Amino acid sequence: MQIDKISFNDISIFHNDEEFSIFHKLNFTRTAGGKEWLRRFFTEPHTDVNKILGTQKIIRTFMEHIKLWPTDISNGTILVMEKFLDYPLDPISEAPASLNNFFYKWLHSEDYAMLKYSVPHFADFYQGIKKIAELLDDVALPKSIHIYIERIKGILKNGPLEKLSETASKENFSRVDLLHYAFHLRGRYKSNTLELIDIFSRLDAWYSMAVAVKTYNLSFPEFVEQEKPLVDAHGLYHILLQKPVAYDMQLDPDHHFLFLTGANMAGKSTLIKAIGSAVFLAHIGMGVPAKNLKLTLFDGLLSNINVVDNIAKGESYFFNEVQRIKNTIEKINNGKKWLVLIDELFKGTNVQDAMKCSLTVVKGLIKMKNSLFILSTHLYEIGDELKKYPNISFRYFETIVDNDQLQFSYQLKDGISNDRIGYVILKREKVVDMLERL
Repeated sequence: MQIDKISFNDISIFHNDEEFSIFHKLNFTRTAGGKEWLRRFFTEPHTDVNKILGTQKIIRTFMEHIKLWPTDISNGTILVMEKFLDYPLDPISEAPASLNNFFYKWLHSEDYAMLKYSVPHFADFYQGIKKIAELLDDVALPKSIHIYIERIKGILKNGPLEKLSETASKENFSRVDLLHYAFHLRGRYKSNTLELIDIFSRLDAWYSMAVAVKTYNLSFPEFVEQEKPLVDAHGLYHILLQKPVAYDMQLDPDHHFLFLTGANMAGKSTLIKAIGSAVFLAHIGMGVPAKNLKLTLFDGLLSNINVVDNIAKGESYFFNEVQRIKNTIEKINNGKKWLVLIDELFKGTNVQDAMKCSLTVVKGLIKMKNSLFILSTHLYEIGDELKKYPNISFRYFETIVDNDQLQFSYQLKDGISNDRIGYVILKREKVVDMLERL
């Protein structure tokens, strides 16, 4: 599924502030390498249902083994190993009885201290990777992951590595053993160790996805094979909210355009981002924050939510809004399935102009039956002219005003909002009183 950098940011997949990052919330990796592989999984949504189902199968299997997953390997373990493999260690002899090895502890005291500290970390790593291979051996998993398990087993057949993987936890190694393992780890089996670190990093990323699904009680979506796009969600919520309100909503070929209205703070943007992030998570094989979700495979996701101006280029906010819509039309006009999310069109111009521009855009977009659209707007007035189009559904978030106090139910209702609360907020915040006293 195609998704550009703007859409990644709009639906909060990645964010500089971790509090607003879905990736950060779902990251349970134990190593830096695992985190990088998880980031890679998040930046490459699948374009094939079989690959999605394969990832779901991996995550489901890992979920069954979370409590048995070895804790021997930490990020510190990997850091020590990598540092040792690159460290300019004085040469060690292959022959255990050599004079060099006999006097190594005294003639190369700093290097000996380094290897004495490092070798036990290699033991932890090889013990842990062996446990994972045993845990996942003979388990029904996609072929791609079985290749890694078989590779682990194959590498562990090498004498020194096999022996290291079978050592007792926290074993005290003799001087002879330390030098023996250090020699082989930095020599013949260095590339094997680096390969296993990379394999473990991938496994760590899948393990993280399994922990996230289990921790947040996410559900795996069902992909429907049909020509026209579909999103059918029940109990859908935004995963970043501490106390979310769930939504039920459907976008299908008969109603492929959702016209969403409601006051500021009523929940429009949250709904749009909840749908966008759920569809995205579904396409990387993750569970989603919903009771259940049925959807078709999408070729791409595009959003128009956080448009900004560009002072350096002399581009206005409105100009960039127009460019984003132009870019959207160019991309989705290819007969493929797209999910398009638009939050408040044309905020950068006056109301009358915005209404005319918005109507023009909506009337054009509804011709594209290959895609699903969600548009939120304050321009309630254009809704009346759009009611004649049967493929547009109208939903809104209600705001209750009681004695200048606002109450939001965050529940979707059928129809178009007629809330006008700008002056209420101005009055509630005492701005009107302040102005009258000037």
